[in-house]
Amino acid sequence: MSSTEELVPRVRAYVLSNFPVADTGAVTNSASLMELGIVDSTGLLEVFEWLRDEFSIEVADAEMVPSNFDSIANIAAYVGRKTAAG
Repeated sequence: MSSTEELVPRVRAYVLSNFPVADTGAVTNSASLMELGIVDSTGLLEVFEWLRDEFSIEVADAEMVPSNFDSIANIAAYVGRKTAAG
């Protein structure tokens, strides 16, 4: 489908428009969304729903790890892997 570089702007736009962020400029693509308090466990469920609706991706329980969802870059990389595999 798309490369990670192409997916980052889509993921970034989703995160910044759907979760309260005081200073969007301070949120780098590699910043931990959990540590910054932008996304919590409930927010992750919203991300999973968006991935299903936007990319037809079902997130398996074993894939629900920080290395896949802790940052905008990680989410984009995950989407790239899943869409390339499927």
